[in-house]
Amino acid sequence: MYKYYYKTPVGIMCIKENDGYITEIHVGKDSDTVEEIETKLIRKTYEEIMEYFSKKRKSFDIPIKLEGTEFQKRVWDALIQIPYGKTCTYKDIAEKIGNPKACRAVGGANNKNPIMIIVPCHRVIGKNGDLVGYAGGIKVKQKLLDLEQGKF
Repeated sequence: MYKYYYKTPVGIMCIKENDGYITEIHVGKDSDTVEEIETKLIRKTYEEIMEYFSKKRKSFDIPIKLEGTEFQKRVWDALIQIPYGKTCTYKDIAEKIGNPKACRAVGGANNKNPIMIIVPCHRVIGKNGDLVGYAGGIKVKQKLLDLEQGKF
């Protein structure tokens, strides 16, 4: 496993690779002992993310590997289906995965999403349109939504 840090419009971003797959993208530094090496895949991921920030990219061509429970994986797969620039609610995702009463559990899975931006959990909002919960912080969530909706 390798990781590398980059400056981005939303802060220092950590990208991790394991066995030819991106396994984690998050804002901020971490204290793990993963070797800090810029691999070709990590660099390609960073370049695609920067294209996203410059509005030249709306989808990604990066091999990812999501590790979590079966429920979390179903939620994350549903998140990937949300179109660029659109939002949906936690209830929408719960219904999409066939468990309409699992809104809170969907929120929990969103919070555990290991690959921000590529798995766009920032596109999920509260039922009243409120920006609720985001592991990267509400300001980052707002910035990503503004970018996708042409306000940034």
